[in-house]
Amino acid sequence: MMIPNVFRLFLFPLLLLAISGVRAAELEVIVDPENDALQSNIRAHVGDLGRRNAASLRRFASHARDSAREAMRALGYYQGEVQYRVVEARNPVLRLQVTPGEPVRLVSVRIEVRGEASQLPSFQLPERLRPETGDVLNHGRYEQVKRFFRGRAQTHGFFDGQFVTSELRVRPADREAEIRLLYDSGPRYSLGEAAFPDDSYFEQDLLARFVRFEAGAPYHSDRLIELTQDLRGAGYFSEVRLDADPEAAEKRDIPVKVSLDERTRHSLGTGVGFSTDVGPRLRATWDEHYVNPQGHSRGAEFEVSQPRQNAGIYYELPLNPPMTDALRFTGSLQNEDIEDTRSRRISLGAQWQSQLESGWQQVVSLRREEDRFTVGDETERTRLVLPGLSYSYLKRDSPVDPSRGYRLQFESSGGQRDMFSDIDVIHLVASAQGLITVGEAGHRFLTRVRAGGIGTNDFGQVPPFLRFFAGGDQSVRGYGYRTLGPTDEDGDNVGGRFLLTGSLEYQYPLSKSWRLAAFVDEGNAFDTLGDPLKTGVGVGIRWVSPVGPIRLDVARGLDEPENFRLHFSMGPEL
Repeated sequence: MMIPNVFRLFLFPLLLLAISGVRAAELEVIVDPENDALQSNIRAHVGDLGRRNAASLRRFASHARDSAREAMRALGYYQGEVQYRVVEARNPVLRLQVTPGEPVRLVSVRIEVRGEASQLPSFQLPERLRPETGDVLNHGRYEQVKRFFRGRAQTHGFFDGQFVTSELRVRPADREAEIRLLYDSGPRYSLGEAAFPDDSYFEQDLLARFVRFEAGAPYHSDRLIELTQDLRGAGYFSEVRLDADPEAAEKRDIPVKVSLDERTRHSLGTGVGFSTDVGPRLRATWDEHYVNPQGHSRGAEFEVSQPRQNAGIYYELPLNPPMTDALRFTGSLQNEDIEDTRSRRISLGAQWQSQLESGWQQVVSLRREEDRFTVGDETERTRLVLPGLSYSYLKRDSPVDPSRGYRLQFESSGGQRDMFSDIDVIHLVASAQGLITVGEAGHRFLTRVRAGGIGTNDFGQVPPFLRFFAGGDQSVRGYGYRTLGPTDEDGDNVGGRFLLTGSLEYQYPLSKSWRLAAFVDEGNAFDTLGDPLKTGVGVGIRWVSPVGPIRLDVARGLDEPENFRLHFSMGPEL
């Protein structure tokens, strides 16, 4: 039957008025004696009461009582009593008075794993899940134990595993229960050879080097996840799909079929950034992600800011394994004018990057540097051939905004006059950063330290990129970028032979995305060990953006008080 429009004008407001007059009902659960776990479980089983009046609550009350009894049995209370009452008020209340009584306890627990899985440590039941004789019966934990073994079987390739015995015997009248679980894992499946598409643009030899497991290796789902991540991280593919179906196994050997979609070969990127060290900067990149079927890549980068202009190119060859090892050739031209230093630098180099079994990243390099520079009133031109060796190690729980972790780095390079360099020089730098989060409130403590030194027969010819300067966003806040260091007779900062800087910062979370910070920085660049360090203190705010924290600080140098300085920077803290 159609409702005339004139009635709709009156009907809809009346319905809205009726709905708005019904307020949200409240559930009150009283457990005597108090039992927080039982109270929470009852609330979860009864659920949200929604908008109900007192009459509706009375009709619902018996269902709520049955749900409460079910919640009690799930936690081992089979003989409890539940009484209910509806309290009429502005917001009607359903009150459940619960007397749990004595719980059912476990008098016998037998949990056993048979088959090949019994020899694996990962099938040992964790202490937090293990039921013991005398424990109160918990149906949820019993189900968790079963899910644990089924999950471990799927992860480790025991696809024929099953519970031969799965019994939970409850005698409510005696307040006793028994658990008997016997899991037979059966034989373990293995991984077959990874098969890549025959029509792939890339050579099969290159693709095979991404596979870290040997054909016939015991199955583990992490190996498949690792292969997927390695292929996605290579920069060659827009889509990676793996098919390793146990149903397709032959003699328990699972074939691994890989499907790949190549990404667009070329990409262009532009960006605008800002920091108080160099001010606004423009950046542009061009990358050819794969030049040939061997997976070679090349690209160019351009960056322009007021004190620094840089243009660079690279050509990279993947090695074995290609996800961690590569040979990269680089070239760059850089013009720089910062404080009392001006330089024009041309660099050509090669780097062999590899990851050691310990997790450390190793870089062996050889660079040819030519730098025409002016420091203070002195102008020089220096040519260097610098072999180098560096090691770095990074451990963190998130790449964008970690809550804990650390980074260690050691760098060394040097040149000799007998080996195509104008001077003898050795350059050493070591740095460490750490982050820890303490307590439920999320108190964060960050620390960093950096130390370096130069040994040379002619410091006047050491180019600025090898000298040490301090001050700035990532050094000693409260002082300008590269304003700390030894000075000449005219007061120009000429850089030092040694560097030592450190920082301690505390962050207090205001919300998930905002934090307050307080910090103290100390350090300097100097020519003589034991020279005094400079200290800067300040406060700041952090916004955790999708690309990492953005930092705004206000700091002041204590040793040479100036006006307060603003420091703005962005990027991960490790």
